[in-house]
Amino acid sequence: MKRVHNWQHALVFLALPLSFTVGQNAPNRSAPSQAAPAAQPTVADSAEAHLGRGYDALKQDRYEIAAQEFRAALALDPSLVLRAQFPLAVALFEQHKSAEARRELEAIRRATGDHPNILYYLGRLDIEDRDFASAVKNLNQAIAKPPFPDTAYYLGFAYFKQGDLPNAEKWLKEAQQLTPRDSRVPYQLGFVYRKEGREEEAKRSLSLSEDMHHQDDTEAQLRTECGQKLDQGPRMEAKALCDKLYHADDAERLTALGMIYGQHGDLEDALKPFLRAAELSPQSPQVQYNLALTYSQLSRFEEARQPLATALKRWPDLFPLNALYGVVLAKLGEDDHAYEVLRHARQLNPQDSSSADALYRTTMKLAEKNQKAGEDANALKFLGEASQLRPQDPEPHRNMAQIYTHTGKSTQAAAEQREAERLSEK
Repeated sequence: MKRVHNWQHALVFLALPLSFTVGQNAPNRSAPSQAAPAAQPTVADSAEAHLGRGYDALKQDRYEIAAQEFRAALALDPSLVLRAQFPLAVALFEQHKSAEARRELEAIRRATGDHPNILYYLGRLDIEDRDFASAVKNLNQAIAKPPFPDTAYYLGFAYFKQGDLPNAEKWLKEAQQLTPRDSRVPYQLGFVYRKEGREEEAKRSLSLSEDMHHQDDTEAQLRTECGQKLDQGPRMEAKALCDKLYHADDAERLTALGMIYGQHGDLEDALKPFLRAAELSPQSPQVQYNLALTYSQLSRFEEARQPLATALKRWPDLFPLNALYGVVLAKLGEDDHAYEVLRHARQLNPQDSSSADALYRTTMKLAEKNQKAGEDANALKFLGEASQLRPQDPEPHRNMAQIYTHTGKSTQAAAEQREAERLSEK
């Protein structure tokens, strides 16, 4: 069977902390006032940093690295059942390490109870193990709140393998409604019809599957031509060609179109498909990020705020969402909130230079505000953090020297002034 899961599907598990009722394992990081004290920004071996690298590896289909990172996070903080152990199970599943994946999933199930996400993956493992009775049981429980679009497909497939043709037909037809572009569905349905002796319907269903393959190839070529035309112009001809890719009820295709426009610098035209995709897939982190990034690139920061704030309530530990949200908040002048969000982004990915730069700028602004307000202790705290973020910059040391001079601490003032001068000479 063809695997259709990509990083967008795999990351749905990040909604788990808000779905389960075991809040002690799932701290909410959407509200800065409730966040745990952050580690020093230069520390790259925290549980948060491992989580961030693990999620990033999943996004890139680097499952072995993802598993290593999630294991490292769990070693530092065993309470991360939902935020680390579940994605570890997903990474193991994607590596076809069935026994290890099942062991992790069963452990999570014992800790948290049944949940559609866990039952879905257990059902998938049952199918791989050819235990179709167990697959039907697990997937029937998962289908009550299907965690992935193809849940109905796998339930129908399991029923077919059990020889239960009426239920196989029922769920494959349901899958056809839920995932109309998945060519596996009419392909499998064709075999159900054939087993039922409905040869004409079988032929039509199998032919539909072939047509869908052909349509995918045609659209792939059209996407290439769209990009070329946007580069070469004229603009109206390019837009007329690219508009053939606009499918108002398909978030995946709309996202692909928006990304083509965005990659070719046509941000205004990217907004229309991104906005429609966001309406269709409000729970997709990639869709919300793409919309917010486009608004941000257009300097429409107030409009960029909402999709990011909403997405972060469900995916508090996705680095790209945190990094962009911090920048947007800073642009809106909300420096205190921006500082908290950017610190969390820094925890998740200490190696990212752009988020470090954004955090540095915000930290310096807060230091200046506190210095002007006469809050010298807070100003020094922020300047100390800024000096760690950018050790080669003399400015934080120069400002600390001013504060120490103002407060009569001549020894500290002289030391900071010397450091500022040393860095200025480099």
